[in-house]
Amino acid sequence: MGSFVFYWQIETRQILVFFRIEFNCLKDVDTVKNVTFVVMEFSSKLIEKAVNEMSQLPGIGKRTALRLVLHLLKQPKEQTGFLSQALLNMREDIKFCENCHNISDTKVCEICANSSRNHQTICVVEDIRDVMAIENTGQYKGIYHVLGGKISPIEGVGPSQLNISTLVEKVKSGKVVEIIFALSSTMEGDTTNFYIYKQIAEFQIIISTIARGISVGDELEYADEVTLGRSILHRVPFEKTFKNN
Repeated sequence: MGSFVFYWQIETRQILVFFRIEFNCLKDVDTVKNVTFVVMEFSSKLIEKAVNEMSQLPGIGKRTALRLVLHLLKQPKEQTGFLSQALLNMREDIKFCENCHNISDTKVCEICANSSRNHQTICVVEDIRDVMAIENTGQYKGIYHVLGGKISPIEGVGPSQLNISTLVEKVKSGKVVEIIFALSSTMEGDTTNFYIYKQIAEFQIIISTIARGISVGDELEYADEVTLGRSILHRVPFEKTFKNN
């Protein structure tokens, strides 16, 4: 005989109810062993609204949101004001680099504006988190091109929804010597790499991909700096990655 415990919650207007139901598992029949109700009541609609908004963030549940809201409530008003103003400024004033589509404070990001970077080498990444991960290695001196995602038919993301056409235009300009694919080693990442490769294969440039020190199926942002740095330094021609399979 064993038991399973299930948790779920029901939200009402000002009450958050958590159910804990424990089942006894028999051979043919599951019987309810114990039921526990945990009720979270909001004494303030303002608190309730703040919790609801905070819980919209990834990985933040209602109880965690409540702890964060109560923490902010204990802080000096000016501290909470600094936070809210910073978030508001970020949302209203943030820009995307007109050259590489990276998130920036200005029309051209600091990396693209840096004349000491190698502007003939472009590293293709999914989003800003990958730019930050590669920059932290200190091994890459070129510039980037942020796609804004990966091709994923299941999620309804096609090539036209990504920043692929602008990358192709850069290659057509004749100013690019090498394209480095640095997308995650997933089915979506490989599909995106191959699609872009087919678009630019006719041009006389080097097309490489970071070495597979990055495990297949892993997200790039979670790789440690040493592994990621070596992957950049020991990149291989992209054509070899599918011709050898």
